[in-house]
Amino acid sequence: MPNPSITIAGRKIGVDEPPYVIAELSANHNGNFETAKRIIEEAKKAGADAIKLQTYTADTITLDCDSPDFKISGGLWDGRTLYELYQEAHMPWEWHAPLFEYARKLDITMFSSPFDNTAVDLLEGLNAPAYKIASFEAIDLPLIKYVASTGKPMIISTGMADAEEIAEAIEAAREGGCKELAILHCVSGYPAPAHDYNLRTIPDMIQRHGLVTGLSDHTLDNTTAITSVALGASIIEKHFTLDRSGGGPDDSFSLEPAELVALCRDSKTAWAALGKVDYGRKSSEQGNVQFRRSLYFVKDLKSGERITSDSIRSVRPGFGLAPKNLGDLIGRTVARDVSQYSPVRSADIDGE
Repeated sequence: MPNPSITIAGRKIGVDEPPYVIAELSANHNGNFETAKRIIEEAKKAGADAIKLQTYTADTITLDCDSPDFKISGGLWDGRTLYELYQEAHMPWEWHAPLFEYARKLDITMFSSPFDNTAVDLLEGLNAPAYKIASFEAIDLPLIKYVASTGKPMIISTGMADAEEIAEAIEAAREGGCKELAILHCVSGYPAPAHDYNLRTIPDMIQRHGLVTGLSDHTLDNTTAITSVALGASIIEKHFTLDRSGGGPDDSFSLEPAELVALCRDSKTAWAALGKVDYGRKSSEQGNVQFRRSLYFVKDLKSGERITSDSIRSVRPGFGLAPKNLGDLIGRTVARDVSQYSPVRSADIDGE
Protein backbone atom coordinates (compact mmCIF):
# COMPACT_ATOMS: atom_id res chain seq x y z
CA MET A 1 0.00 0.00 0.00
CA PRO A 2 1.50 3.39 -0.98
CA ASN A 3 2.36 5.88 1.74
CA PRO A 4 -0.23 8.67 2.21
CA SER A 5 0.43 11.98 0.49
CA ILE A 6 -1.20 15.32 -0.19
CA THR A 7 -0.37 18.00 -2.73
CA ILE A 8 -0.29 21.75 -2.08
CA ALA A 9 0.24 24.10 -5.03
CA GLY A 10 1.79 21.28 -7.05
CA ARG A 11 4.18 20.16 -4.29
CA LYS A 12 3.66 16.54 -3.23
CA ILE A 13 4.00 16.03 0.54
CA GLY A 14 4.62 12.69 2.26
CA VAL A 15 7.35 10.49 3.71
CA ASP A 16 8.61 9.71 0.21
CA GLU A 17 9.27 13.42 -0.43
CA PRO A 18 11.64 15.89 1.28
CA PRO A 19 10.11 17.57 4.36
CA TYR A 20 7.68 20.39 3.61
CA VAL A 21 8.87 23.39 5.62
CA ILE A 22 6.29 26.04 6.59
CA ALA A 23 7.48 29.40 7.92
CA GLU A 24 4.76 30.78 10.20
CA LEU A 25 4.61 34.58 9.90
CA SER A 26 1.98 34.84 12.67
CA ALA A 27 2.16 38.19 14.51
CA ASN A 28 5.79 38.81 13.61
CA HIS A 29 4.87 41.58 11.18
CA ASN A 30 4.49 43.71 14.35
CA GLY A 31 1.94 45.91 12.62
CA ASN A 32 4.23 46.84 9.72
CA PHE A 33 3.30 45.86 6.17
CA GLU A 34 6.88 46.17 4.91
CA THR A 35 8.07 43.87 7.69
CA ALA A 36 5.55 41.27 6.56
CA LYS A 37 6.92 41.52 3.01
CA ARG A 38 10.49 41.15 4.24
CA ILE A 39 9.58 38.05 6.22
CA ILE A 40 8.14 36.52 3.04
CA GLU A 41 11.34 37.42 1.16
CA GLU A 42 13.57 35.88 3.81
CA ALA A 43 11.46 32.72 3.98
CA LYS A 44 11.88 32.30 0.24
CA LYS A 45 15.64 32.89 0.45
CA ALA A 46 15.94 30.37 3.28
CA GLY A 47 14.35 27.64 1.18
CA ALA A 48 11.00 27.31 2.94
CA ASP A 49 8.27 25.65 0.90
CA ALA A 50 5.51 27.89 2.23
CA ILE A 51 4.77 30.99 4.29
CA LYS A 52 1.68 30.91 6.47
CA LEU A 53 -0.48 33.73 7.78
CA GLN A 54 -3.17 33.88 10.46
CA THR A 55 -6.48 35.36 9.41
CA TYR A 56 -8.61 36.86 12.18
CA THR A 57 -9.49 40.10 13.89
CA ALA A 58 -9.88 40.66 17.61
CA ASP A 59 -13.65 40.69 17.07
CA THR A 60 -13.74 37.40 15.16
CA ILE A 61 -11.64 35.49 17.67
CA THR A 62 -12.75 36.80 21.10
CA LEU A 63 -14.88 39.38 22.95
CA ASP A 64 -13.88 42.87 24.08
CA CYS A 65 -14.11 42.07 27.77
CA ASP A 66 -11.75 42.47 30.72
CA SER A 67 -13.40 40.04 33.11
CA PRO A 68 -11.12 37.36 34.58
CA ASP A 69 -12.21 34.84 31.94
CA PHE A 70 -10.73 37.05 29.24
CA LYS A 71 -7.48 37.99 31.01
CA ILE A 72 -4.26 36.04 30.55
CA SER A 73 -2.61 34.95 33.77
CA GLY A 74 1.05 33.89 33.64
CA GLY A 75 3.33 33.11 30.74
CA LEU A 76 4.48 35.26 27.88
CA TRP A 77 1.35 37.45 27.73
CA ASP A 78 0.60 37.76 31.45
CA GLY A 79 -1.91 40.46 32.43
CA ARG A 80 -3.21 41.22 28.95
CA THR A 81 -6.76 40.69 27.83
CA LEU A 82 -7.33 38.40 24.89
CA TYR A 83 -8.85 41.28 22.96
CA GLU A 84 -5.80 43.49 23.52
CA LEU A 85 -3.43 40.73 22.47
CA TYR A 86 -5.29 39.87 19.28
CA GLN A 87 -5.86 43.53 18.44
CA GLU A 88 -2.09 43.96 18.43
CA ALA A 89 -1.21 40.63 16.83
CA HIS A 90 -3.73 40.33 14.02
CA MET A 91 -2.84 40.92 10.41
CA PRO A 92 -5.12 43.56 8.81
CA TRP A 93 -7.38 41.89 6.32
CA GLU A 94 -6.59 44.50 3.68
CA TRP A 95 -2.99 43.25 3.72
CA HIS A 96 -3.94 39.76 2.61
CA ALA A 97 -4.48 40.40 -1.10
CA PRO A 98 -1.20 42.29 -1.69
CA LEU A 99 0.74 39.77 0.39
CA PHE A 100 -0.69 36.82 -1.53
CA GLU A 101 0.23 38.63 -4.74
CA TYR A 102 3.74 39.32 -3.44
CA ALA A 103 4.23 35.66 -2.50
CA ARG A 104 3.14 34.61 -5.97
CA LYS A 105 5.66 37.06 -7.43
CA LEU A 106 8.42 35.47 -5.33
CA ASP A 107 7.18 31.96 -6.17
CA ILE A 108 6.60 30.83 -2.61
CA THR A 109 3.35 29.17 -1.58
CA MET A 110 1.20 31.16 0.83
CA PHE A 111 -1.81 29.99 2.80
CA SER A 112 -3.34 30.79 6.17
CA SER A 113 -5.05 29.66 9.34
CA PRO A 114 -8.63 30.97 9.33
CA PHE A 115 -10.26 31.41 12.72
CA ASP A 116 -13.87 31.73 11.63
CA ASN A 117 -16.03 31.31 8.53
CA THR A 118 -15.59 34.92 7.38
CA ALA A 119 -11.83 34.37 7.29
CA VAL A 120 -12.35 31.30 5.11
CA ASP A 121 -14.49 33.36 2.76
CA LEU A 122 -11.76 36.02 2.51
CA LEU A 123 -9.10 33.41 1.77
CA GLU A 124 -11.28 31.65 -0.78
CA GLY A 125 -11.53 34.97 -2.61
CA LEU A 126 -7.73 35.01 -2.75
CA ASN A 127 -7.61 31.42 -4.04
CA ALA A 128 -5.64 30.13 -1.06
CA PRO A 129 -4.22 26.71 -2.08
CA ALA A 130 -4.65 25.10 1.37
CA TYR A 131 -5.78 25.75 4.93
CA LYS A 132 -4.27 25.21 8.35
CA ILE A 133 -6.38 24.68 11.46
CA ALA A 134 -4.58 26.05 14.51
CA SER A 135 -4.28 23.89 17.62
CA PHE A 136 -6.65 26.07 19.64
CA GLU A 137 -9.30 25.62 16.91
CA ALA A 138 -8.88 21.84 16.55
CA ILE A 139 -11.99 21.39 18.71
CA ASP A 140 -14.05 23.81 16.55
CA LEU A 141 -15.61 21.06 14.47
CA PRO A 142 -18.03 23.37 12.62
CA LEU A 143 -15.07 25.49 11.46
CA ILE A 144 -13.20 22.37 10.33
CA LYS A 145 -16.23 21.23 8.33
CA TYR A 146 -16.58 24.67 6.74
CA VAL A 147 -12.91 24.65 5.71
CA ALA A 148 -13.32 21.10 4.40
CA SER A 149 -16.21 22.23 2.21
CA THR A 150 -13.77 24.29 0.12
CA GLY A 151 -12.25 21.08 -1.21
CA LYS A 152 -8.73 22.37 -0.51
CA PRO A 153 -6.00 20.41 1.33
CA MET A 154 -6.16 20.90 5.11
CA ILE A 155 -3.53 20.62 7.84
CA ILE A 156 -4.72 20.32 11.45
CA SER A 157 -2.44 21.06 14.41
CA THR A 158 -3.20 18.93 17.45
CA GLY A 159 -1.66 20.85 20.36
CA MET A 160 -3.64 20.26 23.59
CA ALA A 161 -5.93 17.77 21.82
CA ASP A 162 -6.21 14.30 23.29
CA ALA A 163 -6.57 11.15 21.20
CA GLU A 164 -10.37 11.39 21.12
CA GLU A 165 -10.35 15.05 20.09
CA ILE A 166 -7.84 14.35 17.31
CA ALA A 167 -10.07 11.58 15.99
CA GLU A 168 -13.09 13.90 16.13
CA ALA A 169 -11.26 16.61 14.18
CA ILE A 170 -10.24 14.11 11.51
CA GLU A 171 -13.79 12.79 11.29
CA ALA A 172 -15.17 16.32 10.94
CA ALA A 173 -12.74 17.06 8.11
CA ARG A 174 -13.75 13.87 6.33
CA GLU A 175 -17.46 14.54 6.85
CA GLY A 176 -17.00 18.03 5.45
CA GLY A 177 -15.51 16.64 2.25
CA CYS A 178 -11.76 17.00 2.80
CA LYS A 179 -9.87 14.55 0.57
CA GLU A 180 -6.32 15.71 1.31
CA LEU A 181 -5.68 15.90 5.03
CA ALA A 182 -2.56 16.13 7.18
CA ILE A 183 -2.13 16.40 10.94
CA LEU A 184 0.68 17.95 12.98
CA HIS A 185 1.90 16.78 16.35
CA CYS A 186 2.21 19.93 18.45
CA VAL A 187 2.82 21.20 21.96
CA SER A 188 1.07 24.53 22.50
CA GLY A 189 3.63 26.06 24.81
CA TYR A 190 5.32 29.31 23.79
CA PRO A 191 8.09 28.31 23.87
CA ALA A 192 7.75 24.60 24.55
CA PRO A 193 10.56 22.54 26.12
CA ALA A 194 11.89 19.72 23.97
CA HIS A 195 11.14 17.11 26.65
CA ASP A 196 7.41 17.89 26.34
CA TYR A 197 7.34 16.83 22.70
CA ASN A 198 7.41 13.05 23.10
CA LEU A 199 8.23 12.64 19.43
CA ARG A 200 7.55 8.90 19.54
CA THR A 201 3.91 9.98 19.31
CA ILE A 202 4.45 10.76 15.61
CA PRO A 203 4.78 7.16 14.35
CA ASP A 204 1.83 6.22 16.55
CA MET A 205 -0.26 8.97 14.92
CA ILE A 206 0.76 7.71 11.48
CA GLN A 207 -0.23 4.16 12.40
CA ARG A 208 -3.54 5.20 14.00
CA HIS A 209 -4.79 7.56 11.32
CA GLY A 210 -2.92 6.70 8.11
CA LEU A 211 -2.44 10.38 7.32
CA VAL A 212 0.45 12.59 6.29
CA THR A 213 1.83 13.65 9.66
CA GLY A 214 4.22 16.39 10.69
CA LEU A 215 5.36 18.64 13.51
CA SER A 216 4.41 22.14 14.59
CA ASP A 217 7.47 23.01 16.63
CA HIS A 218 7.60 25.70 19.31
CA THR A 219 11.01 24.81 20.75
CA LEU A 220 13.78 27.37 20.51
CA ASP A 221 16.13 25.54 18.15
CA ASN A 222 15.96 23.02 15.31
CA THR A 223 16.93 19.81 17.11
CA THR A 224 13.38 18.66 17.80
CA ALA A 225 12.20 19.42 14.27
CA ILE A 226 15.06 17.60 12.58
CA THR A 227 14.68 14.61 14.90
CA SER A 228 11.00 14.39 13.95
CA VAL A 229 11.95 13.67 10.34
CA ALA A 230 13.59 10.42 11.43
CA LEU A 231 10.28 9.42 13.03
CA GLY A 232 8.19 10.05 9.94
CA ALA A 233 7.36 13.77 10.01
CA SER A 234 6.63 15.02 6.49
CA ILE A 235 5.80 18.63 7.43
CA ILE A 236 7.69 20.99 9.72
CA GLU A 237 6.14 24.27 10.82
CA LYS A 238 8.15 26.87 12.75
CA HIS A 239 7.39 30.49 13.65
CA PHE A 240 9.67 32.84 11.72
CA THR A 241 10.82 36.40 12.37
CA LEU A 242 13.46 38.83 11.17
CA ASP A 243 14.65 39.55 14.71
CA ARG A 244 13.87 37.51 17.82
CA SER A 245 14.34 40.61 19.96
CA GLY A 246 11.79 42.58 17.93
CA GLY A 247 9.35 42.79 20.82
CA GLY A 248 6.30 41.38 19.07
CA PRO A 249 3.97 38.82 20.67
CA ASP A 250 5.57 35.85 18.89
CA ASP A 251 9.11 37.08 18.19
CA SER A 252 10.78 35.52 21.23
CA PHE A 253 10.03 31.90 20.23
CA SER A 254 10.57 32.29 16.47
CA LEU A 255 13.46 31.34 14.21
CA GLU A 256 15.62 34.04 12.67
CA PRO A 257 16.69 33.84 8.99
CA ALA A 258 19.98 31.96 9.49
CA GLU A 259 18.17 29.41 11.65
CA LEU A 260 15.46 28.89 9.03
CA VAL A 261 18.18 28.34 6.42
CA ALA A 262 19.67 25.67 8.69
CA LEU A 263 16.28 24.04 9.26
CA CYS A 264 15.49 23.83 5.54
CA ARG A 265 18.94 22.41 4.80
CA ASP A 266 19.30 20.02 7.73
CA SER A 267 15.78 18.60 7.67
CA LYS A 268 16.25 17.66 4.03
CA THR A 269 19.65 16.14 4.82
CA ALA A 270 18.03 14.08 7.60
CA TRP A 271 15.34 12.90 5.18
CA ALA A 272 17.91 11.97 2.52
CA ALA A 273 19.95 10.07 5.11
CA LEU A 274 16.94 7.88 5.99
CA GLY A 275 16.92 6.39 2.50
CA LYS A 276 15.75 2.78 2.37
CA VAL A 277 16.74 -0.62 3.71
CA ASP A 278 19.93 -1.37 1.78
CA TYR A 279 22.77 -3.68 2.81
CA GLY A 280 24.60 -3.35 -0.49
CA ARG A 281 27.89 -1.56 -1.01
CA LYS A 282 27.33 2.16 -1.50
CA SER A 283 28.88 4.22 -4.28
CA SER A 284 30.92 6.28 -1.82
CA GLU A 285 32.46 3.06 -0.46
CA GLN A 286 33.66 1.61 -3.73
CA GLY A 287 37.08 3.23 -3.68
CA ASN A 288 37.74 2.05 -0.12
CA VAL A 289 37.13 -1.66 -0.65
CA GLN A 290 40.84 -2.09 -1.39
CA PHE A 291 41.67 -0.97 2.16
CA ARG A 292 39.80 -3.79 3.87
CA ARG A 293 41.83 -6.62 5.36
CA SER A 294 42.84 -9.70 3.34
CA LEU A 295 45.38 -12.52 3.47
CA TYR A 296 48.99 -11.93 2.41
CA PHE A 297 52.03 -14.18 2.32
CA VAL A 298 54.69 -12.94 4.72
CA LYS A 299 57.33 -15.48 3.62
CA ASP A 300 58.60 -16.80 0.29
CA LEU A 301 57.25 -20.31 -0.31
CA LYS A 302 58.26 -22.84 -2.97
CA SER A 303 55.70 -24.83 -4.94
CA GLY A 304 54.45 -27.75 -2.77
CA GLU A 305 55.60 -26.15 0.48
CA ARG A 306 53.15 -26.21 3.39
CA ILE A 307 51.42 -23.03 4.58
CA THR A 308 52.03 -22.39 8.28
CA SER A 309 50.53 -19.86 10.69
CA ASP A 310 53.65 -17.71 10.42
CA SER A 311 53.67 -17.66 6.61
CA ILE A 312 50.37 -15.79 6.04
CA ARG A 313 48.65 -12.92 7.85
CA SER A 314 45.46 -10.90 7.75
CA VAL A 315 46.46 -7.33 6.91
CA ARG A 316 45.38 -4.34 4.92
CA PRO A 317 44.96 -3.87 1.89
CA GLY A 318 42.23 -6.07 0.46
CA PHE A 319 43.58 -7.68 -2.71
CA GLY A 320 43.92 -11.20 -1.28
CA LEU A 321 41.47 -13.82 -0.08
CA ALA A 322 39.15 -12.80 2.75
CA PRO A 323 40.44 -13.33 6.32
CA LYS A 324 37.65 -15.86 6.97
CA ASN A 325 39.71 -18.35 4.89
CA LEU A 326 42.72 -18.22 7.20
CA GLY A 327 41.91 -21.33 9.23
CA ASP A 328 41.21 -23.42 6.12
CA LEU A 329 44.54 -22.50 4.52
CA ILE A 330 46.82 -23.47 7.40
CA GLY A 331 48.35 -26.85 6.53
CA ARG A 332 47.54 -26.63 2.84
CA THR A 333 50.32 -26.50 0.23
CA VAL A 334 51.01 -23.85 -2.37
CA ALA A 335 50.50 -24.74 -6.02
CA ARG A 336 53.33 -22.53 -7.21
CA ASP A 337 56.17 -20.38 -5.93
CA VAL A 338 54.85 -17.36 -4.02
CA SER A 339 56.69 -14.25 -2.87
CA GLN A 340 56.73 -12.49 0.47
CA TYR A 341 54.18 -9.63 0.64
CA SER A 342 52.08 -10.98 -2.24
CA PRO A 343 48.31 -11.44 -1.82
CA VAL A 344 46.99 -14.94 -1.27
CA ARG A 345 44.83 -15.98 -4.23
CA SER A 346 42.89 -19.17 -4.92
CA ALA A 347 45.24 -20.05 -7.76
CA ASP A 348 48.13 -20.14 -5.26
CA ILE A 349 46.63 -23.03 -3.26
CA ASP A 350 46.76 -26.71 -4.18
CA GLY A 351 43.34 -28.18 -4.87
CA GLU A 352 41.62 -24.82 -5.47
